[in-house]
Amino acid sequence: MPLKNYIRDIQGFPKEGILFKDITPLLMNPDARNKCLEILISSLKDKNINKVIGVESRGFFFGMLIAQELNVGFIPVRKPNKLPYETISATYDLEYGTDTLEIHTDAIQKGDRILIHDDVLATGGTAKAVCELVERLGGEIVQCNFLMEIAFLNGRAKIKGNEIFAAITY
Repeated sequence: MPLKNYIRDIQGFPKEGILFKDITPLLMNPDARNKCLEILISSLKDKNINKVIGVESRGFFFGMLIAQELNVGFIPVRKPNKLPYETISATYDLEYGTDTLEIHTDAIQKGDRILIHDDVLATGGTAKAVCELVERLGGEIVQCNFLMEIAFLNGRAKIKGNEIFAAITY
């Protein structure tokens, strides 16, 4: 069951010139979804992770499932003004603009072993911002985990020095 069969291309979303990778068909198919989770978990053996970050919003889907499978805490990283407690933030460049992410200041304790999960590694701006947030709070990044990677955009270069895993590579 090739997971790529469950990713739908949408031209011109969220703006002209972007090819959006829609994971809705993957989420709707229980067999494909379970296979994807199995692949994502397979890269995490003996990593001693104690918290999983899910990046808003599509990183929440598998991020929460991974945390459940590992029986560890889940940390949402969200866009501005979505988290109710004290936060720190990081601003980053996207392939189509800029954005900001926030995390609760008490989400990570010094020495926590963190898995960062998001849906896609593209230009690497989002992943770099999340890595910065983890490091500012004293966490140790164990791995950056992605459902898919758009390799020609070279996002790995922005988070080099971190272990990176993607279930699907384009």
